[in-house]
Amino acid sequence: MMQVLERVAGNGAHVEERRFSEGAPLTDEALLDAYSQAVIRAAEIVSPSVVNIEVTQRVTGRLARDPRVPREVRGNGSGFVFTPDGFILTNSHVVHNATKIEVTLSDGRHYPGYMIGDDPDTDLAVLRIYAPDLVPAKLGDSQSVRVGQLAIAIGNPYGFQCTVTAGVVSALGRSLRSQSGRLIDNVLQTDAALNPGNSGGPLVNSRGEVIGVNTAIILPAQGICFATAIDTAKFVAARLMRDGKIRRSYIGVAGQNVELPRRLVRAHALPQESGILVVSMDAESPARKAGVQEGDVIIAFGDKPVADIDDLHRLLTDQQVGQKTPLAVLRRGEKLTLEVMPAESLPRTEE
Repeated sequence: MMQVLERVAGNGAHVEERRFSEGAPLTDEALLDAYSQAVIRAAEIVSPSVVNIEVTQRVTGRLARDPRVPREVRGNGSGFVFTPDGFILTNSHVVHNATKIEVTLSDGRHYPGYMIGDDPDTDLAVLRIYAPDLVPAKLGDSQSVRVGQLAIAIGNPYGFQCTVTAGVVSALGRSLRSQSGRLIDNVLQTDAALNPGNSGGPLVNSRGEVIGVNTAIILPAQGICFATAIDTAKFVAARLMRDGKIRRSYIGVAGQNVELPRRLVRAHALPQESGILVVSMDAESPARKAGVQEGDVIIAFGDKPVADIDDLHRLLTDQQVGQKTPLAVLRRGEKLTLEVMPAESLPRTEE
């Protein structure tokens, strides 16, 4: 009978070998052990990259005018090193308005953190530390994520260093409103437990690749947690590292990624098999003025196909502000081309 060899990583030095007969049913113990080994392996790979971030933040808005409220408050969150030279991804709300940032590595070393840039619209920020012997996390691919796959969250809830929780990817393509008021689209939903302090930490797959940046939980619900997809994080991080900020145009729609019926793909000779379903629009938005309707599916912007929300975000650059651009949509099976004039997306003022 053919034998299948499985190599299970132990604590780094020892590798245990197990043989299973092909076709023989696995016991519950063997299945649970395989699950445990997957979580252990992923945690061992990623934990050296995870950092604890302690910040002192200015109080702004209405609270700043209250004499009973201190001018500064302290907080903490998580993040992870993603380049060998010390760039760190975290959440914008963890470090926004920070006057002091201190980063603690998994081995206990402390370093001052320097703000490279933050983007409240996607709740992402990039910091930098200057330290030797850093272990960068490997970034995965959002497009390969599937509902039901193993998801492992690592962070520092309530200051407990490198806490590991595991679950599954519960849903894809969710929308979540950021503190700036903008919807963060293409968000991953997971039931891997998150708590205050997990914000900014990595959500990883069984191979230890980062598939999302943990960003929010819904209280008092249990098992409903969210992470910004890593493809979005890659794009935002690259722009923040280059420019320190992200300037955008916007057309004022909230949408979600949807698969297109094959008959429509063939009928209109579309180069992609998905688009963006328009769920709602801002009042007086450029999209509404252009004639876009709720229920339309956006399939192209300018001469570029739009397969998902990330595609549209990448195309809505600052160069598009005030420029009339063709916007192709599907409406009740018909392809229409509208003229939209994107406006500049301005930071939301804090009251």
